[in-house]
Amino acid sequence: MTSSQITCSETTQPGASTGPFRLENQSAYEAWRLVKLQDYPGSGNELCVDVDDVTNVSVDERKRILQRCNKANMAVYRSHNPTVSKDDLRQFCSQFGLQRMDHNLCADEDGISALHVVPKGTRQEYIPYSNHPINWHTDGYYNTHEHKIRAMVLHCVRPAWQGGDNALLDYEMVYMLIRDTNADFIDALMQDDVMCIPANVQNGKEIRPAQSGPVFSVDPLTANLHMRYTARTRSIEWKKDTITQRAVQCLEEVLRTANDYIFQMKLQPGQGVISNNVLHTRTAFTDGEQVAQQRMIFRARFYDRITNTDI
Repeated sequence: MTSSQITCSETTQPGASTGPFRLENQSAYEAWRLVKLQDYPGSGNELCVDVDDVTNVSVDERKRILQRCNKANMAVYRSHNPTVSKDDLRQFCSQFGLQRMDHNLCADEDGISALHVVPKGTRQEYIPYSNHPINWHTDGYYNTHEHKIRAMVLHCVRPAWQGGDNALLDYEMVYMLIRDTNADFIDALMQDDVMCIPANVQNGKEIRPAQSGPVFSVDPLTANLHMRYTARTRSIEWKKDTITQRAVQCLEEVLRTANDYIFQMKLQPGQGVISNNVLHTRTAFTDGEQVAQQRMIFRARFYDRITNTDI
């Protein structure tokens, strides 16, 4: 399998301390690994689900989206309506248990960010509001532990004239590839002080304090694996011990070579990705002169994880 082009990514729960993501539970890990790899998507198109009405997802449509999210932590939905509004998107998200939205610094008042090229102002300082490429990352890697981003949705209003493609990678596959290489690397990447994002200071004022934490962790709310990561080389500080440095090198190598599990896509109007905050990238892009050729993506981030809810 090669990278696939889609033209259509706190109460402790049982299992949080004994599940497959704890290094001491090798037998549980091996059982989980076997199930994870069985019928894993062989192409990006296998992630796609057609949705007639995002505000009222049918039982069958919801089941198919959840099946993909349960297997690969993501699904690509293709709405029959190319003009989905923010309210429509919010209703869509709520049908998958996504309610607690992260109102980040540059989000609109409703909590949903409209990502497009911004020529001036505060947003201009942040890469998502430019046409520059964005390397591998999970959203909210600079958030506090209490505000970790468990799920996110990227919805295409308009694609760019040229470029603006995304790549998606299930972080559970990254965990697996690293653990199979050297379990000590996972141990290092689970340290509470392994990755620090320095404070965000603008005009001498601290907008956000420094945030240190693990790359991989077991979420006490869900007993699921969680990942926080950015491939940025600036505005990031890694723990300097030898095992951490080797673990980070292994992680970077996995991201360069995990082609069997990387899905490439360029969303079209009305299409989107719903995921448990998987790793993703964006290529550089060029907008056209016409509005219809100027990239616009709605982004919604949630503290909730995708769940099976009644419609």
